[in-house]
Amino acid sequence: MEDQDRKAHLQQIEARIAAAKGLQAPKPRVDEHYSQAQLAWRMVIELVAGLGIGFGMGYGLDLWLGTLPIFLVLFTMLGLAAGVKTMLRSAQEIQDKKLAELAEETTPDAGRDDKGP
Repeated sequence: MEDQDRKAHLQQIEARIAAAKGLQAPKPRVDEHYSQAQLAWRMVIELVAGLGIGFGMGYGLDLWLGTLPIFLVLFTMLGLAAGVKTMLRSAQEIQDKKLAELAEETTPDAGRDDKGP
């Protein structure tokens, strides 16, 4: 008899735990902030990489050819232009993705036929 009481008590406890777990729904993660920060860092890195590569190539050419820092200035400006172009391409890609998501949200029943039954 004592064994049955213990089993019933354990079942009651398990039911209470299950009910408590059901009440504690997981909090939705806010990934939007992190994804925006990630995109911003991506754009900054693209710009700095363009500048760094241009600077390195210009400096290397100036050392190799023994010239004034003309190649350093020229390739740094070209690196800046390439970095800005890549950054703008990334921004356009992000904007296209956001517009596609917005279009999906505003037209949930685009495939539905409204001509009647």
